[in-house]
Amino acid sequence: MTLFYEDLTIGHGWTSPARTITESDVVSFAQLTGDFHPLHTNEPVAAKSRFGQRIAHGMVGLTYAIGLMLTRSGEFDESITAFLGVKDWRFTAPVFFGETIHMRYEITDRRLSKSAPSDGIVDFRVEVLNQDDEVVQAGTLTMLVSVRPD
Repeated sequence: MTLFYEDLTIGHGWTSPARTITESDVVSFAQLTGDFHPLHTNEPVAAKSRFGQRIAHGMVGLTYAIGLMLTRSGEFDESITAFLGVKDWRFTAPVFFGETIHMRYEITDRRLSKSAPSDGIVDFRVEVLNQDDEVVQAGTLTMLVSVRPD
């Protein structure tokens, strides 16, 4: 069931489905962005790093978190009309190949849009967690959410 602006209350939260980060994901992201940094794409170099192995790009976690929130959960399939921004995003731990991430997100603020009265602006506090429930990334995502159509 799609949730609209009127359905959202500050403090309400969810947990997303999970997704395993694969080597293919990281290679595809590197090809898409042109970021072939050795920490992501060169096993011998990464093995000598402080992480001891290759890690996913930080933006892979953020990008997949948005995907898990917006498309895999189903709550916002018909109501989110725009992604407005990221605030205070922190990368607190690496995401290794083969780790499974999910996210917890909670509404921290909501207000009607002054420029688009058929939409509301909603801030979500987000935590990206690995399979051990360790927070690997966190911050606030701001979305434009439709009010319920007549």
